[in-house]
Amino acid sequence: MAVNCYLVVDKGTGEACLIDPGDALSEIKNYITKNGFKLEFIINTHGHGDHIAGNGFFDCPVYIHKLDKDFLARADLNLSSSFFCKVTSPEASRLLEDGDRIKLGDLVFEVLHTPGHTPGSISLKMGDVLFSGDTLFCGAVGRTDFDYGDEEALYRSIHKKLLVLPDETTIYPGHGDSSTIGRERKANPFLI
Repeated sequence: MAVNCYLVVDKGTGEACLIDPGDALSEIKNYITKNGFKLEFIINTHGHGDHIAGNGFFDCPVYIHKLDKDFLARADLNLSSSFFCKVTSPEASRLLEDGDRIKLGDLVFEVLHTPGHTPGSISLKMGDVLFSGDTLFCGAVGRTDFDYGDEEALYRSIHKKLLVLPDETTIYPGHGDSSTIGRERKANPFLI
């Protein structure tokens, strides 16, 4: 389903984390091993099957927002049973909340709770970089047509948590191309 998986590495320590491992798991693992990185944890921006499918492939802790924790074990909630196959994940080792900070070596992620696509959708801010999951895309926004989707909450999340960030903030979304907050503020047809 063309999910963007991100590998974030602290260059000083070689400590690494994965954000939303969905597929190409052997290639990801080989890349981590080949480069001598130490995979510390996985962060899921939300609990949909395409974003959690690889959690069990890697032997490391899984972090997810507390409102999406049940998605990990339930194929009906994570939608995998509707699309391709039944996906389940190991239980979360850490349940995240808005404002939490996650350390990776000398790097720090700030958790921004951005509900709408799912109740527990999060974005991860690290300096001038934002991993926006399926909340905000280049030229689009996340779907809210699932039983637990909430269009009002999605737009509130985008306007109150993401569009307040500096224009130069680079967005790395869950699908598609990267962008910037400034570009999305000016040109995203769902936000104009």
